[in-house]
Amino acid sequence: MISVIIPTLNSAHVLGPTLAALVPAVVDGVVRQVIVADGGSSDATLDIADAAGAEIVQAEKGRGVQLATGAQKARSPWLLFLHSDTVLEPGWHHEASDFMERVDIGRHPTAAAAFRFTLDDTGIAPRLLEAGVSLRCGLLRLPYGDQGLLIPARLYNEIGGFRPLPLMEDVDLVRRLGRRRLVMLRSRAITSAARFKESGYTLRVLRNLSCLTLYYLRVSPTTIARLYG
Repeated sequence: MISVIIPTLNSAHVLGPTLAALVPAVVDGVVRQVIVADGGSSDATLDIADAAGAEIVQAEKGRGVQLATGAQKARSPWLLFLHSDTVLEPGWHHEASDFMERVDIGRHPTAAAAFRFTLDDTGIAPRLLEAGVSLRCGLLRLPYGDQGLLIPARLYNEIGGFRPLPLMEDVDLVRRLGRRRLVMLRSRAITSAARFKESGYTLRVLRNLSCLTLYYLRVSPTTIARLYG
């Protein structure tokens, strides 16, 4: 029913739990295919993916390119795009299955869905960030890629799929989807807080907001990537 596409680049330190969280959905027949789209890892990423039974495809480095390459290999009617450092909480596939069934039988208009953003960190800073993301998603229906994206393959193809952008590929796709075709699920996508800890929560949030602002001002993603790396 679902093909999961995970872009990787030297993701050995985070990939195991991400794949393990998919196992119950595989056992229940909800996930039929797991694709790891690798951008040239030099660590044990591919060994971990292979040991887990994932299909491995090689792609040019860049999340947008990798996601698009992985989607080309998908065989299921639903696609789930998932970052390599994001772990879906237990039971996520029950809510996802209910959503997909309602779309498939016409009880809900054709739409995609994203999960509830959570960080694997303690303290006030991650909780405030989660609240901000919840507000953004509630008002703007603008989830980022670390919240996952569950989308019918036909809808993904209809809107043109992921573009080969150096960054902002997630925002670009969600904008083409539009607010009315995006549902926020209750299940959590628990994402690594490493990048926030490394640069500091305030600086990282300001960086993300700056990138988003420049994108909406129609600055090219290539230029934004050059500015912020």
